[in-house]
Amino acid sequence: MRRIQAAVAVALLGAALAGCSGMTHQEKSTVAGAAIGGVAGSALTNGSTAGTVGGAVVGGVVGHEVGK
Repeated sequence: MRRIQAAVAVALLGAALAGCSGMTHQEKSTVAGAAIGGVAGSALTNGSTAGTVGGAVVGGVVGHEVGK
C-alpha cells in the first residue's frame, strides 16, 4: 500500500509541476511546498487523510513564505 501511495504522490507532483510554466516563483514554491508537505504528512500519519491535508496546508504556507 505504501508503494502505491508513493507512486500516486510522485505522479501528482509531476502533474502539478508540469502546469507551473506560467506561474511566478512564489506560486511555484507554494505548490511545491504543498506537495511535499502532503507527502510528508501522509507518511508521518500512516496515510491519514487529516495528516495528508494538514501537511499540505502547512507545506503550502511554508513554501509561500520561502518563495517571497
